Amino acid sequence: MSWGDDTIGLRAGWERTPEQEHSEAIFPTSSFTFKSAAEAAARFSGEEPGNIYSRFTNPTVRAFEKRLAAMEGGERCIAMASGMAGILGVCMGLLRSGDHVVCSLGVFGTTASLFANQLSRFGITTDFVTPTDLKAWQAAVRPETRMLFLETPSNPLTEVVDLAALSDLARSSEAWLVVDNCFCTPALQRPLELGADLVTHSATKFLDGQGRCVGGAVVGDAKTLDEAIFPFLRTAGPTLSPFNAWVFLKGLETLNLRMRAHSDQALALARWLVDHPAVSRVHYSGLPDHPQHALAARQQSGFGGIVSFEVEGGRQAAWSVVDATEMLSITANLGDVRSTITHPATTTHGRVAPEQREAMGIGEGLVRISVGLEDLVDIQTDLDRGLGGLKAC
Repeated sequence: MSWGDDTIGLRAGWERTPEQEHSEAIFPTSSFTFKSAAEAAARFSGEEPGNIYSRFTNPTVRAFEKRLAAMEGGERCIAMASGMAGILGVCMGLLRSGDHVVCSLGVFGTTASLFANQLSRFGITTDFVTPTDLKAWQAAVRPETRMLFLETPSNPLTEVVDLAALSDLARSSEAWLVVDNCFCTPALQRPLELGADLVTHSATKFLDGQGRCVGGAVVGDAKTLDEAIFPFLRTAGPTLSPFNAWVFLKGLETLNLRMRAHSDQALALARWLVDHPAVSRVHYSGLPDHPQHALAARQQSGFGGIVSFEVEGGRQAAWSVVDATEMLSITANLGDVRSTITHPATTTHGRVAPEQREAMGIGEGLVRISVGLEDLVDIQTDLDRGLGGLKAC
């Protein structure tokens, strides 16, 4: 496909029905009919392509899959009911009892819980490593290691991992490199082009962009997805609904524009927070003093919309900042055109063991902002309601 990125986001993946609709149609049906028993048999056996049952074949869902695959530069995409369902689908498709995973410490709390508490019940072991320490990744790899899993930028500290270096390690170890691209999206980063085998998404976040629906996706090569991931979807049924797929298609239309705007807003807010007397530290890879700023500038085409900052006084001080806001939405969701604010230690990472949370660098004084598209001065004013009352750092 020779289209540019913005055009792909608007037009890839959809084939008009005979009705010649301009916007993609929604197919809210549980099943599809066949012209004959022979056609039904051919569809079920895989001899003939076509729709069968919306648990695993639906035109609207397929359109979303094709568009996201094109945007990520992948051959195939499989959509699922949530981002976590997508990660679970990858693990169920690629791993078995006795396998070992090396996972970044800088992942969403529920992702950490999946590897540490759920997969461990089935004989799959996981070691967690500092995401930016390549030597730690190398030291953690064993003969039975089958997967390296990470988010970059990380949640919530925006640590950036060298994907090309990890790709080399994965190849030499005969392990899968799986990257959660939630924070950047294909608008700002394409992990497959940097050596990743698979990319996962919580479509709930920036892909939707307006906090409307829950969904997920896995993108990669067609052989792996068709042979390893699709059988899990077809059998277990963590299905994305046609309506949610249609909403995500609408979100993809504006993704590139929104991510550029989110990045601009977040950088401006990060600079403002750096100068605020009540803020002790700001985490944002767009800042020149961020430890991986140069890598982020090379690996990404923008720095994204997530900014985290620390205040003195621990949980009480952080909560006072959150509670003082009047415009920002107090919610753990992110990637919305409306700015959101949360306290990671007691929300997104609240179920992570305290010692692991400490190893992640998530302290009680940390606050995370998903920077939306309101007027910047209004975001600053809202944050200053709480920050203004804190003791200068």
